[in-house]
Amino acid sequence: MADTDPAGPVMDRDEVDRALARLGAEHEAIETSLLALQDHAGRRLLEGARLTGVTAERWTSTEAAITLLWTYFDAYTDTLRTARDIRSRRRWSSREDLAELTELLRGEPVTVAGSAAATANAPTLNGGPGVLSERYSLTALVDRMNELYAASLDMVVAADAVWSALPARIDLLSAELRRTSGLAHSVGVRPGEHPAGDDLERITRTLTRLREQVVSDPLAFWKRAEGSSAPGGGRPDTTVYDREARALEDVRREIDAVLAVRQDAEKRIVRLRDVLSRADRTLAEARTARGEVLAKIAATEVPVVSGPPTALQEQVAAAAEYRRHAQWHRLSPLLESLEQKAEDELLRARESLTAVTAPLAVRAELRGRLDAYRAKVSRHGLAEDPLLVERYEKARRMLWSAPCDLRAAEQAVLRYQQAVSELLIGSAGVPGQARRDDRRGPGA
Repeated sequence: MADTDPAGPVMDRDEVDRALARLGAEHEAIETSLLALQDHAGRRLLEGARLTGVTAERWTSTEAAITLLWTYFDAYTDTLRTARDIRSRRRWSSREDLAELTELLRGEPVTVAGSAAATANAPTLNGGPGVLSERYSLTALVDRMNELYAASLDMVVAADAVWSALPARIDLLSAELRRTSGLAHSVGVRPGEHPAGDDLERITRTLTRLREQVVSDPLAFWKRAEGSSAPGGGRPDTTVYDREARALEDVRREIDAVLAVRQDAEKRIVRLRDVLSRADRTLAEARTARGEVLAKIAATEVPVVSGPPTALQEQVAAAAEYRRHAQWHRLSPLLESLEQKAEDELLRARESLTAVTAPLAVRAELRGRLDAYRAKVSRHGLAEDPLLVERYEKARRMLWSAPCDLRAAEQAVLRYQQAVSELLIGSAGVPGQARRDDRRGPGA
């Protein structure tokens, strides 16, 4: 079997010219990209930063890759220049020139020798260990440079995106944190004395540590977009920052509440005292009413009336003391608790008064019912009926005597009511009675 040329058939002049034009355009594009990478702000920051963690590891590899990129580019440039020189010898290239150009443009004429450090740290084309020298065709060399460029640009863009986003936002949040801390200190919200003060101290530590980590290891805060292979496909991870921003907002709302307490604390304390004073007066009225009920109503269980809420009074005094010494962080939760307790105490006092005076209300209702039936029989001219007079007087004596037996009085009223009903039903069939009612007129 005859030997074959690995470069294939010899290229003609038109093929050579087209290949040189294509390779020249690729050379120009690669040079532009490499210069842009060299001038990238993220790359310059990476060169001067004290890196740690995953960023330090990847930057070591990326630096080696960039160095190797320039080595490949120089070899590519030299080979392309040699090919152009051969083509420019004659207007019509000889067979020997075309064979040499074919070897340069289609063979593997490029031998790249790199330093041990560069080839060891840079990613290899096939994922194997680095070597000190490699042979490439110009096409394969372009593919290799594209691969190294994409990996290098991805790392640089990711680090730059994190540095562009997070440190500035952390600084703004830290400035807001300092303003909030100063405001909190002015109203007595301090670490160890108030939970919000402890939260401010913790947020301060977290933001300080977060900024240090972001500056030294930005790639630890980079979330790659799923399914994206483009360089820099992803976004900064702001999970920790967002959590602390929400925590600071919660503290700020609590400080605002404390400030609101400072503005209307006096009015609220006065209102508290007024509510408790009304509760005291209501309880005093209930105690007086209980004595009256016990004296006037017999055989009735009357609930005991409690004394004034001394514990609440002491807490109101403590609230006034907090206000006097500008301890707003302590006054705020105490006032909220006292306002609810005072309203509950006033409601309890009113319920106690209602429960104590219930027998008097029952007696008043029975008296009213008895008088109403008395008036009814009077309108019908039956007030002098002996049975009605007897039952009325009996019920009246019970209701207007002291102590009054409510159960017996209620039965007496019911008997009087029953007698009235029976008498009115019976008189409805008596003609004379009906004529007397007619003479009294329709207004009776």
